[in-house]
Amino acid sequence: MINRRLALAFAVAGVIAAATPLFAHHSWPVDSRKLVTVRGTVTAYNWTNPHVMFNLDVKNDKGAIEKWNVGGPATNRMAANGWTASTLKPGDVLTAIGYQFSDGQPILRLEKVTLADGKDMYLYGHR
Repeated sequence: MINRRLALAFAVAGVIAAATPLFAHHSWPVDSRKLVTVRGTVTAYNWTNPHVMFNLDVKNDKGAIEKWNVGGPATNRMAANGWTASTLKPGDVLTAIGYQFSDGQPILRLEKVTLADGKDMYLYGHR
């Protein structure tokens, strides 16, 4: 009887341990009702997990430069859509399309990038 309880306890502990990473992930606090488009110059590109991020200098309607943080999914998902660690580099001019943070911060959860040569780069399998 004790061996059966011990085995059950280990099984429950194993299930909890396996599920813990699922609870650690988060969603982006974005307004998913409206796509936002920004065009700017890449100032940094970080090909790292858990999210590939890059920074853009974007000229607003008044001519001032706004600093935008733009993020995508993990490197493996982006690689599956043709991205590499050298897809972007500082100085590249591009158009980023995605969902802005709900609180108005200049942070974009990326859906698509249009490179200077007109090539569209997707992030979530859209073609």
